[in-house]
Amino acid sequence: MSRLKLRLRIMVVDDHPMMRDGLVMRISSQSDMEVCGEAESEDGAVELAKQVCPDLALIDISLKSGDGIELIKRLRMLNSSTKMLVVSAFQESLYAERAMRAGALGYLNKQESNEKLIEAIRAVCHGERYVSSDITQRLVSQALGKRSETQNPIELLTDRELEVFKLIGLGHSTSSIANKLFLSTHTIDTHRENIKRKLGCKNGADLIRQAIQSMLESG
Repeated sequence: MSRLKLRLRIMVVDDHPMMRDGLVMRISSQSDMEVCGEAESEDGAVELAKQVCPDLALIDISLKSGDGIELIKRLRMLNSSTKMLVVSAFQESLYAERAMRAGALGYLNKQESNEKLIEAIRAVCHGERYVSSDITQRLVSQALGKRSETQNPIELLTDRELEVFKLIGLGHSTSSIANKLFLSTHTIDTHRENIKRKLGCKNGADLIRQAIQSMLESG
């Protein structure tokens, strides 16, 4: 009697319904994979993970509420056996290393082909890292103690500061960012001041300009 082949159980976390539908369709087309749940927010994904215990979580950086990097940290603490792969449109150079430090094993741009997505899922599910050759080289250089002479000042931001910076670039006000990240407006104001200092912004308007420019460059 032949054994029943177990499918990889995958949870999809993305705040865009059409993107989620596309990912679900691509995953469901594989005979050895199935989508065990979908979520659009950080807290929603944590609660879902408790219920379905996925083998893999596909996570976007930008969520309806909360943050993809923070979600990775929480899922890692919740169940260390769940593998995580980031699928996002944001710059790999700014987010891939942060995602890996948080606990993800891979980072893939949303523009990549269906073949690349499935390849990344299989690699990560087998415990392998999946990032571009550029990020691999940077990780190796960092491990050897080498620093890039052309480091982007934005890379100096903490994970939370980068999330606030991104939301500023997307047009969110201080109160809106506070509500989205479940933080006080005072905390957001503190983050804004730290970001301005690190990026050398002259004032609030300059911060907004740089944030918008960064989002435009991210596509």
